[in-house]
Amino acid sequence: MEITKASRENAGDLAYLINLAGEGIPAYLWQGMVEGDESALDVGARRAARDEGGFSYTNARICVADGALLGMILSYRQPDPYQTGDLSEYPDLVRPLVELEARAPGSWYVNAVATFEQHRGKGVGRKLMADAEDRARAQGCGLVSLIVASENAGAVRLYQRLGFSATASLPLVPYPGGPHGGDWLLMVKRID
Repeated sequence: MEITKASRENAGDLAYLINLAGEGIPAYLWQGMVEGDESALDVGARRAARDEGGFSYTNARICVADGALLGMILSYRQPDPYQTGDLSEYPDLVRPLVELEARAPGSWYVNAVATFEQHRGKGVGRKLMADAEDRARAQGCGLVSLIVASENAGAVRLYQRLGFSATASLPLVPYPGGPHGGDWLLMVKRID
């Protein structure tokens, strides 16, 4: 397995994987941006193919083996200070996520990490997370942050095993098809 930069050609896979990581939230939001006969995932692929924005192939790294894409991580440095702007401009569903992101200004933020279903259990996620930590160190960033649903027990345990701890939480706003209730947890890890 090797980790490499994503390319614009990976946009479709990135959209699928970020929707997996986001537990359907991305597709739910993309549905409101559909043009013509596009699907929600088509919107996601269009957005992933952009050169700018948090959800862009330029912020993604992929894990590949034998020519197959196994998984991806979307990560980047948060601004410091982190200005949320007018929170009422965000959908209710997203507002607590933005509020939690703002509590870790300047951190290396893992927006999403996901592995295709058939490649789970092979260490892809751990390898991608280690790569994100290496990138954070290379950028002089001593803190890595991420947000996870408190009821996603498997992911919470994985992040705890990787050295992350919860530092803040806010209630999760339910959404159609959402698999979890409970809270969003901001988890951080010092890497300096």
